[in-house]
Amino acid sequence: MTASDAGSLSRREWLLSERPASRMQARLGRAYVAWRRFTANRLAVVGLLIILGLVVVAALAGMLAPYSPTVGDLKNARLLAPSAAHWFGTDDLGRDIYSRIVYGSRWTLYVVILVAIIAAPIGLLVGTVAGYAGGWTDAILMRITDIFLAFPKLVLALAFVAALGPGIENAVLAIAITSWPPYARIARAETLTVRNSDYIKAVQLMGASPFRIVLRHIMPLCISSLIIRVTLDMAGIILTAAGLGFLGLGAQPPLPEWGAMIASGRRFILDQWWVAGAPGAAILIVSLGFNLLGDGLRDALDPRSGDQ
Repeated sequence: MTASDAGSLSRREWLLSERPASRMQARLGRAYVAWRRFTANRLAVVGLLIILGLVVVAALAGMLAPYSPTVGDLKNARLLAPSAAHWFGTDDLGRDIYSRIVYGSRWTLYVVILVAIIAAPIGLLVGTVAGYAGGWTDAILMRITDIFLAFPKLVLALAFVAALGPGIENAVLAIAITSWPPYARIARAETLTVRNSDYIKAVQLMGASPFRIVLRHIMPLCISSLIIRVTLDMAGIILTAAGLGFLGLGAQPPLPEWGAMIASGRRFILDQWWVAGAPGAAILIVSLGFNLLGDGLRDALDPRSGDQ
């Protein structure tokens, strides 16, 4: 055994120690075990690579896109088939579809990140407060949640966008408003399982206020389940945003949003299939990546699953 192998083994034993000497060692050990579970699922790794690829493409869009995403050559480059000059062809305005898809990845990330930042904290707050407080507070908050859950997400998002007006910002707000109820349900279920535990009772005996208990002790316990659900919902968020864009209620021309690109290409779907096919394939691949990543995170962060 070489010195490097011995060092690697000792680090592994240190991470997997049943009696960690510090909080940092315990956290690193849990992260290491979760990473092992995650990497054991090859499809989850594929999903992670897809999402990392999306992030890289969005960050380097200015370098990867050879043409402008909004300006095209209407006279000489209209509806050209895929070629070496235009990898995914051109649309009806002579714009390079590959460049528009590359820049459209930024809008896709913009939507999913903003929706997650807005919807997840709202659902976490509503669910933990309802689960810990109980009584009439729980009843009121959960009935409000049930009202939002009674409507299909896309229909409710259409109603909000129709009231707020078309635009990418209003679409993000509408999707966020319709996305928080499932997170509230998950957070409430997690809270109900821990609110009467000895751990919470001990914190109460120490004089902690209900606000501190919810914020510092219950919410962190709900984070892992919420992360899994948010990741799995990303595909639905992308499809909802694309649906709003397809109907003309999301990103407005000439922004290269994938749903709006499909809408502009539906007139040529039989003869110039690439105009709508390329952005549709991008939505499919990214949605698949988020689903695979969510499945892997569910297996890795589930405390009831054993070490693999």
